[in-house]
Amino acid sequence: MENLWAPWRIKYIETPKKSESCIFCSALDEPEKRYVLDKDKYAMVIMNIYPYNPGHLMVAPVRHVGDFKKLTKEEYISIGEFIKKSMDVLEKTMKPEGFNIGINLGMVAGAGVKDHIHVHIVPRWCGDTNFMPVTADVKVLGESLEDTYKKLKENW
Repeated sequence: MENLWAPWRIKYIETPKKSESCIFCSALDEPEKRYVLDKDKYAMVIMNIYPYNPGHLMVAPVRHVGDFKKLTKEEYISIGEFIKKSMDVLEKTMKPEGFNIGINLGMVAGAGVKDHIHVHIVPRWCGDTNFMPVTADVKVLGESLEDTYKKLKENW
């Protein structure tokens, strides 16, 4: 058996899973450290620090709200604009061949943060899924978060 070294994963393994504060709300206190790419009065774009693929972004309202139906018109519009801009910047920067865009509503639907609604934008490439997640429960990412953040920020 071969070893796959991914020393950056230790941060995830050692991070307490129960957080007292909301990851989206607290990201606004340290935007660069938390990989916030942009924000306005109603919404923000943030990199997922445990991405499914490089460039995995999330768009969330600034206001702490977990129910899609309780978004204001302004929040809904801002989120939509940020989704579009995220796709534009990802296309320019990373040249994906497609996207998965989705919202997980509720824990049973896979929401890791159920009390602060957010939209996932995952860039996809032909062949980006292989045997590693299936056989080894490991996802291989070919670029650091810091490097991806810098590239995306330059093109934002």
